[in-house]
Amino acid sequence: MFPMGKMMNKSIKIGVIGAGSWGTALAILLAKKGYLVNLWGHNDSHVSRLSKDRENRKYLPGIIFPQSLHPESELDPCIDGADTVVMVVPSHSYRTVFQKIIPLLSDNQRIVTAVKGIENDTLMTMTQVMEQELACFSGVQNIGLGVLSGPSFAEEVAREIPTAVTLGFKDIEMAKEVQKIFGTEYFRVYASSDMVGLEISAALKNIIAIATGVCDGLGYGLNTRAALITRGLAEITRLGTALKADVATFSGLSGMGDLILTCTGNLSRNRNVGLKLGSGKSIEQVKSEMNMVAEGIKTTKSVYDLAAKMGIEMPILEQVYNIIYRNKNCSEAVKDLLNRELKVE
Repeated sequence: MFPMGKMMNKSIKIGVIGAGSWGTALAILLAKKGYLVNLWGHNDSHVSRLSKDRENRKYLPGIIFPQSLHPESELDPCIDGADTVVMVVPSHSYRTVFQKIIPLLSDNQRIVTAVKGIENDTLMTMTQVMEQELACFSGVQNIGLGVLSGPSFAEEVAREIPTAVTLGFKDIEMAKEVQKIFGTEYFRVYASSDMVGLEISAALKNIIAIATGVCDGLGYGLNTRAALITRGLAEITRLGTALKADVATFSGLSGMGDLILTCTGNLSRNRNVGLKLGSGKSIEQVKSEMNMVAEGIKTTKSVYDLAAKMGIEMPILEQVYNIIYRNKNCSEAVKDLLNRELKVE
């Protein structure tokens, strides 16, 4: 890896699709390495503000854009000639945006998804969505699909707080190549070929974070939090291995690492959703107060349906689903979770 990017080819062009907090943080990181980075946002007025202010005051105030970062309201300049395209749009709009991108792609481009969710209707991960859409389009060949995942709050990455993540491609050599593009002295990137494990752990940890937030909101202690994180990891692993993921992934950065961060960090959107639910607010009230997407809300429904389809027992997931989609009382949900039949660990 080239820690500072000083030996990297500065002619590299990157397109970052999604100008929320995480997309902006990644665009800043890549532009600081001297790459030409185009950052696309779907809202014209938001993009205009980014261009004028040279910072994302809505999501990452005070962090100035490098000169080589260019906000765009059109997809063409972000895709045309880009060595790598980074997808950072919410899972519920991912397919729609990707369909618009496909006709703009060229042979041998690489697309990295940094989205932690599962599509509601199809129960597909984001790479599976891309694979399905690309299979219907014969205009391009050899598109490499990858996943970026791990414990990484956008604000801390943008402020150059030391962070470690994992980048996955089916071809491990491609993963090793692309990890050099992202790696810096404060953003360490490990390579993996277990894309299924990376995406499943990244999506499901948000659900466990909601559960942890609920218990914190109810005033329970650190014992409760530790139990939820540990048993939550067991549920994630159970579903992931049933989907043929490598069990080792779940003890790594994308698994245990991201789970710990999201369940305990004050910057966690999903934990904050749980905190508000546990304090007595309805899910409608919680969503009305949010200015950023908490993927765990929609992913709870996706994973609930996926687990039912596969016959996988996931009791924490079930109670989170009941709270969000069936308006179950949070205290009752915890009580029912604890009073299940005793088992061997």
